Amino acid sequence: MKARGFTLVELLIVVAIMALLASIAAPLAELSYQRGKEQELRTALREIREAIDTYKRAADDGKIEKSADSSGYPPSLKTLVEGVPDKSTPEKSTLYFLRRIPRDPISGEDWGVRAYASPANDPQPGKDVYDVYSKSEEIGLNKVPYKEW
Repeated sequence: MKARGFTLVELLIVVAIMALLASIAAPLAELSYQRGKEQELRTALREIREAIDTYKRAADDGKIEKSADSSGYPPSLKTLVEGVPDKSTPEKSTLYFLRRIPRDPISGEDWGVRAYASPANDPQPGKDVYDVYSKSEEIGLNKVPYKEW
């Protein structure tokens, strides 16, 4: 009676093929994960920037109380979530611009904020929020640092 089973050589070939396939799949999985994070970043930035612009339009349209020396941009990101009184309605209902502040999927930190008076090449916080950016020092798949998106 002949013994049945795999030889050591056959097992080594199977293990080598599996290792080769795993070495190909790992970078693809990492790339897919990074693309997902970048898409989350784009979505979060778009959502916050749209809320900032909506707040500014409401201020320019006279729906929000603003002082003469203010730019009309929100004083903080928190204001977009907490809302402000709508002075165009008799009951002074609250205008909300965001349900919540999305997290920065790349750095996991708070967003960097740029004030209206701050130059684009050197964003600095100030008395209002004109724009937001990621604080991550990493570089995206498009070779542009995330903080410049």
